[in-house]
Amino acid sequence: MSNAAKKHTRLLKTPTITNKRASFEYSLLDKYVAGLALTGTEIKSIREGKVNIQQAYCVFAHQELFVRDMHIGHYAFGNLHNHNETRVRKLLLHRRELDKLMKSKQKGLTIIPIQLFVNPAGLAKLEIALARGKKLYDKRQSIKEKDVQREAARQYRHRALG
Repeated sequence: MSNAAKKHTRLLKTPTITNKRASFEYSLLDKYVAGLALTGTEIKSIREGKVNIQQAYCVFAHQELFVRDMHIGHYAFGNLHNHNETRVRKLLLHRRELDKLMKSKQKGLTIIPIQLFVNPAGLAKLEIALARGKKLYDKRQSIKEKDVQREAARQYRHRALG
């Protein structure tokens, strides 16, 4: 197997990290895919799946977007050159996307990470969403809809097997 083939198969095995509570806590309005400015040990830890984006959120500083509280675990072989696990990381977006997000942010919306993945070129990408927080009754409605879907799937499986 050639080196290029080995690299391609390794990249296909990289995990996709999702924020499962995001759709429960927020109404997702608009989605964007952003690149991340990372150090060498951070991308290696991401490829190993040592990431937690459950508590992460995005903030603007000097007309640039940053992600805070995204935990990327230490790389086992990083020794002296390992990274700070919860440092603030810059998101890489086009200027027009940043301007659109900045205008929307003034309307009381928030920007949250939904999914972290490594694309086929080997670059880490973070899917972010412009979101509005759900009220308690909206969360109850989401739970009710999931229960109805689960029951319908159960009935369908029962009829197919029965």
